Amino acid sequence: MISLLVLIIILLLIGGGIWGWPLVAGVLGISNVTDKPGAMKNITQLMHTYDITPAEVETAFYAPASTCSASSRRNKGDIAKTLFIYLGAIFILAGISTYIGMFWNSMGSAMRIFVTLGVGYVLLIVLVSALHEKKFPRLILPLTLASVIMMTSGWFVLIHELLPRSDDWHTAVLFVFGVMALHLSALFGRYRRTVLAFTSLFFVYGFIHVGLDMLGVPIAYIAIILGASLFLVGTALEDTPHPVLVEPALLIGICWLNSGLFDLVADFTAANWASLIIGVGVMLTAYGLQKEGRYPRLTGLGYFIGSIMAYSGLFDLVQNTSVELIYLAVTASILYACVVLQSRALLLTTVIAMLAFIGYYSAEHFANSLGWPVTLVLMGVAFLGVGTIAIKVKQRI
Repeated sequence: MISLLVLIIILLLIGGGIWGWPLVAGVLGISNVTDKPGAMKNITQLMHTYDITPAEVETAFYAPASTCSASSRRNKGDIAKTLFIYLGAIFILAGISTYIGMFWNSMGSAMRIFVTLGVGYVLLIVLVSALHEKKFPRLILPLTLASVIMMTSGWFVLIHELLPRSDDWHTAVLFVFGVMALHLSALFGRYRRTVLAFTSLFFVYGFIHVGLDMLGVPIAYIAIILGASLFLVGTALEDTPHPVLVEPALLIGICWLNSGLFDLVADFTAANWASLIIGVGVMLTAYGLQKEGRYPRLTGLGYFIGSIMAYSGLFDLVQNTSVELIYLAVTASILYACVVLQSRALLLTTVIAMLAFIGYYSAEHFANSLGWPVTLVLMGVAFLGVGTIAIKVKQRI
């Protein structure tokens, strides 16, 4: 028995060295392109993702080397200036934050409002000047984030200091998010910067979420409505100068929508059925993205998360029933789908699901049987042999 256990462990370690790392590398997005067709596929996906035309690729490929070197020299010359600008901004914000933290309790209401809301609007004026002059493009992102944080906290401080205390946090959040949404939407309408689009969407959706919650709309329906609308916004962003926001918008929209659907299905049935149904739905969404040939990272993440939900829900449904082995049949079928879809993320979760189920089934029904692990090892050797023969036959066709 001990020698058999040692043999199984050695086989698992060898197998982990052969296929375990490539699977983990694939899920983490580490490239394993080793041939020309794989490189061409990756290039095609990148061109689709970032809307790159063949003409642009040709222009970049045949660009003179002198142009690239001159651009590189200019970039190196800007490093020192950019570094000092960032250091100056960091020290200014650090000084303000330290002052607020040290003397907050001894300040009066007017001083607290000034060092938060007042500083926020000063930063906003500096941001508008930088946007208008177009001289410091790399300052736009830190200035926007700093002004948004200071203004948002400042409005909450103003409400806390001047208005009567109450437990109605909805009204305060609704007012602050509404004011910030108006500010940032106006700036975005004038200057069309990506960071302004992101912050505008954040406060607009926060305002709508809190408003619907105040109206008594259930959280599940709020998540479905806002998730679906954000998904549509993400697809609309493809045709704008802000394609970098497309994948985050689609990811958040899909997660938001499916979380609401999960709660809704769980209320009507049970959590295991909800996990199975929503998991299959996420996998189908990933399949649709894969058929479109865009957003490979979202496709892999969809297969990964969806399969985990589907496998966990299915196992909870069939556990300790007479149809437990249907779980193994389903995972084996999806293993074939992994080969057809060429999805490493789905392959990883499917292999883990099969191994976990075999371990569970062995512990439940063959705890003291020597023949069962031997049978598993022999079946594994047989499958490896069949796979090797299939690869050789495919190479000869």
